[in-house]
Amino acid sequence: MSGVRVAVVGATGAVGRTMLAVLEERDFPVAELRLMASARSAGTKVATRWGEVEVEDLAEADPSGVEIALFSAGGARSREFAPRFAAAGAVVVDNSSAFRMDPDVPLVVAQVNDHAVASRPRGIVANPNCTTMDLMMAAGPLHRAAGLRSMVATSYQSVSGSGQKGMQELTEQVRFFLAGDVQALQTGGWEAPPSEVYPRPIAFNVIPFAGSESDLGYTDEEWKLVNESRKILEIPDLAVEPTCVRVPVMVGHGIAATLRFDRPVSRAEAVEVLADAPGVRLWEDRIPTPLDSAGVDDVLVGRVRETVGEPGGINLWVVGDNLRKGAALNAVQIAELVV
Repeated sequence: MSGVRVAVVGATGAVGRTMLAVLEERDFPVAELRLMASARSAGTKVATRWGEVEVEDLAEADPSGVEIALFSAGGARSREFAPRFAAAGAVVVDNSSAFRMDPDVPLVVAQVNDHAVASRPRGIVANPNCTTMDLMMAAGPLHRAAGLRSMVATSYQSVSGSGQKGMQELTEQVRFFLAGDVQALQTGGWEAPPSEVYPRPIAFNVIPFAGSESDLGYTDEEWKLVNESRKILEIPDLAVEPTCVRVPVMVGHGIAATLRFDRPVSRAEAVEVLADAPGVRLWEDRIPTPLDSAGVDDVLVGRVRETVGEPGGINLWVVGDNLRKGAALNAVQIAELVV
């Protein structure tokens, strides 16, 4: 590959910083690197493999000359600025939800539906939601083998999915409880810590509500599992039953899923398919957890079992680093497909 002029938009956020790290780790052929963020981060200097780079104010930046723009600046900024970069000739890889369901924007999980990246009428390629992405790494290969018909998926999503504020809130609430009467957590007499990011305390707790309320009592995170899975796998009538849960974990999303197919699938066949799937690390002898996935590129799959209530399907557990394959890594892999 010849050198590519790359911009990372949202470069000072958690995903943006991870994008920079992944570009370095994968020896992406960067000829010129530009970093952009909001006005409050403009002027910050960041040490990179390609030299020290000063962060530009996105609102004032000229996109001319940029060939690949990796966006992780939130949906509002993506809707405003991504088309400008595309109009200037860049291929935009957007990590927000802004364009995922646009019929003229491919929604790509690298190593699952690579072919989709070739058709990009708007000059934009969308990164799926991190939870959907991790699950697709296992569901995609099994779908190719046996034809996926339905899916029941329950996610256990880490607080880093809410950004730095989510991680900070978990940290502060843990300190709050440990500084007080820990026994009260057992008796119900606990005092509620300050909560801004989540509707209930997240420390030492589980909140069966990830995202914001949407239609029919489901959250937007749950609808992403439904709609994005259908688009990625090209199964418009795929039956999906989603529940998204927020858990007191810093990094790593887990998904427990029941998959049913056009024909019966045995555990032996599922294990064989998953063992050969790119980007998947099958754990048959151990139980993969979010801590195991932190900093790991591959998605970890374990607890592969045949369904018992209605035989013929497969139950499994998937866990992945939501900042890497769930966001930054997949964006860079899409950029690799483009170049």
